[in-house]
Amino acid sequence: MGKTVIIIAGPTAAGKTALAIRLASHFDTAVISADSRQCYKEISIGTAKPSLQELQTVPHYFIDSHSIKEEVNAGIYERLSLQYAAHIWQKRDVAIMCGGTGLYIKAFCEGFDNIPSAPAEIRQGINERYEKEGISWLQQEVREKDPAFYAIAEIHNPQRLIRALEVLYATGQSITTFRTANTAARDFNIIKIGVTVPKEQLHANIEQRVHAMIAAGLVEEVRSVLPYRNHNALQTVGYTEIFDYLDGKTTLEEAIALIIIHTRQYAKRQLTWFRKDPAMQWFSPDDTTEILNKLSIITR
Repeated sequence: MGKTVIIIAGPTAAGKTALAIRLASHFDTAVISADSRQCYKEISIGTAKPSLQELQTVPHYFIDSHSIKEEVNAGIYERLSLQYAAHIWQKRDVAIMCGGTGLYIKAFCEGFDNIPSAPAEIRQGINERYEKEGISWLQQEVREKDPAFYAIAEIHNPQRLIRALEVLYATGQSITTFRTANTAARDFNIIKIGVTVPKEQLHANIEQRVHAMIAAGLVEEVRSVLPYRNHNALQTVGYTEIFDYLDGKTTLEEAIALIIIHTRQYAKRQLTWFRKDPAMQWFSPDDTTEILNKLSIITR
């Protein structure tokens, strides 16, 4: 069948990891994570990393590969993931990629465009307004002026919103236009499997997962990375809410409720992103046999 990557994508808490491990076991291959936070060694609970047993079942790449002190982005991920796939192909024809970071998957499949940098005065102006008016101003500004990016953005991540505004103010164009300008040629097959469950089930899964994270020690994990709280990877759901709790801005119960709400919103944006991809074939995470039958037809 030649070199092939089977991509398992979809919203958080939909069952991607378990399916990826079943498929990797079937093909006797490895999994490349496509999650922008699971690469950091210091944060495991809030990123819903595969369990130790799952990591021991099949080899994984891009899990615990970096320190929170390092900055990882889509451009770096493109380079690393292509290296991981090439390493897997030395022994196997099939590699599995699994995750919910749409931009990372896009970078792997199509390449990552060099997004222009903004003049220092533009960046400074945005940061000054953010410091004065907070994240709600960032969210409103992006929603009004770059709705295409807002629809798929991590809207609770100020760094992402600031970057989008920098590009918009500097070029007059949405940051999304620079992400789709050039598609790199790939010399391997890509099969995209979308995984989701009914909305009610997804919401129940998210709520259950958040409570399990708290029970597993999420508050202690967030406290341990307080010195790095301004790092991009920590400006995300599950961490910003606990930072506010540790700052005394909310109660723990309020923080937990906000994590559940924000995770549901994030899952909705992930679905919006992946459903725009016509190559994505959608399944329930339990449809392993059906997926394997489909793959056998495609790869025959």
